[in-house]
Amino acid sequence: MDPHRRSLMQGLLACLLAGPGLPLQADEGFELTPRQVAPDVWFVQGQAALGSQGNRNFISNAGFVVTSEGVVVIDALGSPALAEALLRAIGRISPKPVTHVLVTHYHADHIYGLQVFKQAGARIVAHRDSLEYLASDTARLRLEASRTDLWPWVDERTHLVRPDQLIAAATELRIGGRGFHLLPAGPAHTPEDLMVLLPESGVVFAGDLIFLGRIPFVGQADSRRWIASLEALKSMRPISIVPGHGPLMSDAEQAIQFTAGYLRFLREQLGRAAREMEPFEDAYRQIDWSRYESLPLFQAANRMNAYNTFLLLEQER
Repeated sequence: MDPHRRSLMQGLLACLLAGPGLPLQADEGFELTPRQVAPDVWFVQGQAALGSQGNRNFISNAGFVVTSEGVVVIDALGSPALAEALLRAIGRISPKPVTHVLVTHYHADHIYGLQVFKQAGARIVAHRDSLEYLASDTARLRLEASRTDLWPWVDERTHLVRPDQLIAAATELRIGGRGFHLLPAGPAHTPEDLMVLLPESGVVFAGDLIFLGRIPFVGQADSRRWIASLEALKSMRPISIVPGHGPLMSDAEQAIQFTAGYLRFLREQLGRAAREMEPFEDAYRQIDWSRYESLPLFQAANRMNAYNTFLLLEQER
């Protein structure tokens, strides 16, 4: 980053994060507070917001499971600083090392902390289709932008981490006497979506198959298969679901309803326009968005979600 620009950004960040008359400090004193999901199962909940310097890109959830051999983490959060805070939070609950990180998908807000866990000796496990993202211009350009937009929490030292273990089909890992069922669910939200089922406790870490309390990020998703994956999740009858974004849920039907309903609404409302080759802008203006427009990130994400769904439905014709 240009030194002059960095200096200006540091001054702005000081105003955002430091108290009156206090100099900007390193990321000391920032702590995460895990919530217990089940015996030995915990998660932290990110904010319903866009990633920013002010929130350190803490916009997604992550979880961890304490086993007899060590701690298994599910997703790594959106910056190395957050991963370090998660490691400290884990250390307050268990002195055991983190042995594995299970990655639900390779979006930036879930993976920029991976390097911290890798350095701590953890084994990174993900779906093999994550390699496609890692080799893409999208991943490279997103990291370049984040080094500016999320500085200093994401900077020139932040890098993408390849998985140590790739899976392509439903896989059971036995770690410290506990079962971890890794269930491929893509292409849905991403090609590499994984759900993590803990059969002993009936907990599912659903990743970004489920958004709660905010507008989902659809991006280049396959919304038809995404809905099918949510139906498959419902049939599993989990006791608790940890979504990729939003609060812990004990009612699978309710947890799934919001995301599935939003995706169906996009497909229903834009399907007619795609079939009749109506211009997207005309179709978008005519849709009644009132049930969603008060939710966080509506302005940031909804039009893009609608447009990408429109393009997908044109291809499905």
